[in-house]
Amino acid sequence: MQLSLAATLLACTSTVQAFSDSSPFVLFSTAELPSLSDNAQLQTSGKVVETAAKLLSACPTERYILLSQPNIHAADIRDGARCGLPNLCRAIAAESTRGRFSVAEVIGQVSTKPLMESVTASCAKKGKVAQIQKVELAHLPRVRETAKRAEVLADNDHELGKLLDALEGEYTVVMFSDPNEFQVYEPEFIESVHKNHLDLRRAVEQPALAGARRASNTTRDTRPLFEKYQFFTPGIFSALIALFIILSILTVGIRALASLEVSYGAFDKENGPAAQKK
Repeated sequence: MQLSLAATLLACTSTVQAFSDSSPFVLFSTAELPSLSDNAQLQTSGKVVETAAKLLSACPTERYILLSQPNIHAADIRDGARCGLPNLCRAIAAESTRGRFSVAEVIGQVSTKPLMESVTASCAKKGKVAQIQKVELAHLPRVRETAKRAEVLADNDHELGKLLDALEGEYTVVMFSDPNEFQVYEPEFIESVHKNHLDLRRAVEQPALAGARRASNTTRDTRPLFEKYQFFTPGIFSALIALFIILSILTVGIRALASLEVSYGAFDKENGPAAQKK
């Protein structure tokens, strides 16, 4: 169990952003813990809780600190100067820490209840009463909010440092994320391509969906012809009135011309104006 942080906790930090629901799990104790043959850095939450229960089945200490850090990331507790929780990293690497177990990527939720029940039952079998203390640190912002996340980490580390300094005797600390809200990291160019793809797909699908929707909503119109269509628009009605007036005037003129009567002899030489002068 005397494994370095770089080999255990951070073995998989190169793929740390590959999973949307993963978080680290850290268990360290001032007591000796059984050795593990398999220390895979990618495990399910059920497997991790089962392994932790086996390690603590002998109730190695009487005091247990269940430390919940929502949205903690394996990169936040990187070994060395880049550790976002330096007090935690120092406690893990301290000489007084004799047993360690850590998983960089835990898929699924690790909650307080099963850990408490497991520790309580194991210590009860040994005739001991486990002193369990639950500690929930402030929720960490998203990974992209770098400055705000670093500020909250620093505040949480300060609170954690005071807690660890106050511990005396034999103790075991279990740190996990309950709950986590990780999101898969996507580079900006991938987001741009994805957005363009969605826009193109939406532009292609929307006309087809609209046509299908219109086709599905089309019903046979059984109204009469003159109710379905408008034959006499205001323009047509005005044109018909003007045409009626023009035809009326034309009719009156034709009738006036037709009513004129001229005798057949009115243009004869004997009856004309020249004959009357003689």
